[in-house]
This record gives sequence, C-alpha cells and structure tokens, in this order.
Amino acid sequence: MNLPNALTLSRIFLVPPLVGVLLTTSPPAREVWGIIVFGAAATTDYLDGYLARKRSQVTTLGQLLDPVADKLLISAVFISLVHLGIAPAWMVIIILGREFVVTGLRSIASAQGITISAMRLGKYKMVAQVACAGCLIVFNRLPNTLFYQVGKEVLLWTVVGLSIISMIQYFQRYWGPIQQRVKANPNR
Repeated sequence: MNLPNALTLSRIFLVPPLVGVLLTTSPPAREVWGIIVFGAAATTDYLDGYLARKRSQVTTLGQLLDPVADKLLISAVFISLVHLGIAPAWMVIIILGREFVVTGLRSIASAQGITISAMRLGKYKMVAQVACAGCLIVFNRLPNTLFYQVGKEVLLWTVVGLSIISMIQYFQRYWGPIQQRVKANPNR
C-alpha cells in the first residue's frame, strides 16, 4: 500500500475517535481534542491527493476510498454537531443528502463505464465543510464571538449553498451522458 492510500485509510480510522471525543469528552477538552483529531483527519484529505499526484501514485483503490473517507468524516462531524445542538438538523440533512445523492450518481455512472472525477466546486464545498466544522468545534462554547457566528451563520449557509449548487452541477454534467449510455446499452 502506498503512502497516499495509507493516509486515506488513516482518515477513515480517525472517524471513531473523533466522534468519541466530540460526544463523550467534557468542555474544554472536547474543543481541544476535537479540533486536533478533526484537523489531523482533514489534513490527510489534502495530503493524500497531493502526494498521489506528485508521486504518480494515483490508484483505483485511492480513487474509490478517498470519497468514502471524505463522506465518513463529514457525516460523523456534522451528525455529532447536530447531537451537541450546535448545527441545525435540517441543514445537516441537506449537506449529507447531497453526499448520498452524488455518491449514487457516481455508482450509476460507474455501472455505465463513466468515471465521475471531483469537480472544482465539489472541492470548494469540501473546504467550506472543513472550515465550518472546525470553526463550530472550536468556538461552540463561545456563542457570542464573531468566529462562532461566522461559522454558524456564514459558513454553514455557504456549505448548504455549495452542496446544492455542486449537486446540480454534477447532474448537469453527467446525467445526459449516463442516459445516453443506458439507451445505447440497455442490458448493461
């Protein structure tokens, strides 16, 4: 196993400790350990792709595991934030719903021999998710601070908006080619 794939796997293995820290640790240790574990996991998301491209170690395993690791991390942190009363459930449902819908689209496309690579807006969405979650983890005990308000009001709304817009973008780009493949190969 190469280093980029090991980093992706480490992100998956950091999800249970992250949830444990967020849901069982008392403040202020929750914020400190939460941002350390979340920050480490989020850093692997940047490093695995960077190293895979730089070292020419892009693999099929990595291309399959990376989005799964991203979705596990984001789902775990946002569901934990809902449980803690920090993030509104309806916003998290939109954020996570988008993840499931795009994953479903990728599965359908894959069955038709179409590979859907990450789009730029999807990457921006992930950066916004990480910034938002990090801000909410660190500043949740300080609800009257500017950083918390920015995280809760501006970044959370930005994540919801980017989730919806990027989902639409994926469908606009790939749904037509998928339908054409289905019509051309109905038994596939």
